[in-house]
Amino acid sequence: MEHAAPVIAIDGPTASGKGTVAQRVASALGWHYLDSGALYRLAALRALETGISVSDARALAEAARTLDPVFSDGRITLDGREVTDDIRREDVGLLASRIAVHPELRAALLELQRSFRRPPGLVADGRDMGTVVFPDARLKVFLTATAEARAERRHKQLSDKGFSSSIAALLQDLKVRDERDSSRSTAPLKPAEDARRLDSSDLTIDQVVAQILDWHGKG
Repeated sequence: MEHAAPVIAIDGPTASGKGTVAQRVASALGWHYLDSGALYRLAALRALETGISVSDARALAEAARTLDPVFSDGRITLDGREVTDDIRREDVGLLASRIAVHPELRAALLELQRSFRRPPGLVADGRDMGTVVFPDARLKVFLTATAEARAERRHKQLSDKGFSSSIAALLQDLKVRDERDSSRSTAPLKPAEDARRLDSSDLTIDQVVAQILDWHGKG
């Protein structure tokens, strides 16, 4: 795939900051951005609103194939309706993690994710960007942070949006999601063999972005 646009893949667990970091890296480079987690959240939202069972892999995959989201200026529109905040609800995030275990759903979303790859380049964040979706990515980063640091970040993120939350409950949810994401049989959450690991627990977003841009520049 030498002819394909270059990709920077940023993977990591829930609330590791990969979305914010990936957006800033993409902006700095003038590249396109893919929030792959948003696609799973969109599938989860569709399932919640249409009553699809979490165990009905075939129906979930079929619903995923009909998704045609529009990403623009940090906002997400689906079927002419803005769903940016809806897909960030905790119930949607939890369901997204539960349905992501289905190989049928992952296969349905794979082509959609790869369609975002176009010149001049793409910065993609998720859980299997470097291992499954873009295994030939020019730079692969596995961004981590302690569960405690991630719970605090998610709590602040939700508070800023007017949602009430408990750090203790968020911490428990994160640990459950981590276990589910890392132990699933299809595309488990793990660093690609050639990924650079970066612990952001004690780093600012600017420091993380600077490190990734530095790695890209030396690539």
